[in-house]
Amino acid sequence: MGEPLLNVSFYGTRGSTPCPCEMNRRYGGNTSCVALESPGHDPIILDLGTGLRFFGETQARDGTFRGSALVTHLHWDHVQGLPFFTPILAPGARLDIYGPPQGGSTLSEAFHKFISPPFFPVTVEELYGQMSFTDVARDDIELDGAKVRVRDVPHVGTNNGYRVEMGGGSVAYLADHQMPHDGSHTVADDVLELCDGVDVLIHDAQYTRAEFAMKSHWGHCTVDYALFVAREAGAKRLVMFHHDPARDDDQLDALLAQVRDQAAGTSVSEVVAAYEGLTISLHS
Repeated sequence: MGEPLLNVSFYGTRGSTPCPCEMNRRYGGNTSCVALESPGHDPIILDLGTGLRFFGETQARDGTFRGSALVTHLHWDHVQGLPFFTPILAPGARLDIYGPPQGGSTLSEAFHKFISPPFFPVTVEELYGQMSFTDVARDDIELDGAKVRVRDVPHVGTNNGYRVEMGGGSVAYLADHQMPHDGSHTVADDVLELCDGVDVLIHDAQYTRAEFAMKSHWGHCTVDYALFVAREAGAKRLVMFHHDPARDDDQLDALLAQVRDQAAGTSVSEVVAAYEGLTISLHS
């Protein structure tokens, strides 16, 4: 194989809250952040959780950074890394942020509200680099040659899912996905459209069945449902994501083994549990 056409790198894989500790050192404790990088394209960042700080350490900090971010929604675990993204602290750098408007506020209004006193000591304008905020919902857009499909994904409140076609590869990102409250396995048409035949499906896998029974309205799904979505959509590879903050490394190993057994003999050729430092390289 030659050079990869698309690298999918994981810098934060947890849901709900950062939780780094000795018990989860292998999988990591930072919240949602994935980077898509392909030759000839500016990087695309999927969510701005606390993992964003570590992606920033791999990028130029001299004001030359250019990139885009696709934000699923504005819960803390998906946005709180932005002020710690060091490339945007340099004058001349640029980050274009896309996401859904929430609660009657535009994306820009929401970010300017929570990155400001008394919630944070500095404002968006004091981050030096240039940032733009664009509301996007149920649309098809292009970012520096990459094709991006935006569709609604069930959650608590407005929530985008994304499909990115870039460098000859395709990635679907559904970090938070509310499965039917009654535990049944049906999938919304918008979800299937995002995931149809995708090379890599990054999907919410926060709960076991027992946990979902207690938290069925909290906006997430079981590991079994994540595999069901992948099978229904014909996804080639499933990446279990948005791990519960209480899940330690050994428990994640066990869940991964369970889902791999369930996937055996299906159209899903590989199942991976996302961990910090993982890069999936797609070749032609």
